[in-house]
Amino acid sequence: MRILVVEDNPSLAETIRLLLSQQGYGVDVTHLGQEGEEMAASEPYDLVILDVMLPDRDGMVVCRNLRRRKVSTYILLLTALSTTSEKVTGLEAGADDYLVKPFEFEELMARIR
Repeated sequence: MRILVVEDNPSLAETIRLLLSQQGYGVDVTHLGQEGEEMAASEPYDLVILDVMLPDRDGMVVCRNLRRRKVSTYILLLTALSTTSEKVTGLEAGADDYLVKPFEFEELMARIR
């Protein structure tokens, strides 16, 4: 399984990459929304773990753009935004799942499975 992590926090992105790699997943990482959108649209990923608050482009915009581009890859939004309305907005943007930071790795793995 190939996973793309789009996360602007370098230490969190590296932790996720390391832990997923130890579980046998192939993991690519980018810290920018635009680059993540292009990678997700042009590469065959099984999952995109997408931060919402990115420095160059809102992750919800990236999610909407990917769906407009007919990218059907499973998208899990990963964000500190935790209100019900923010979760609904993310799901309506085309995300398949929504995980609030901070999170436990076991929950992330359960959602990936």
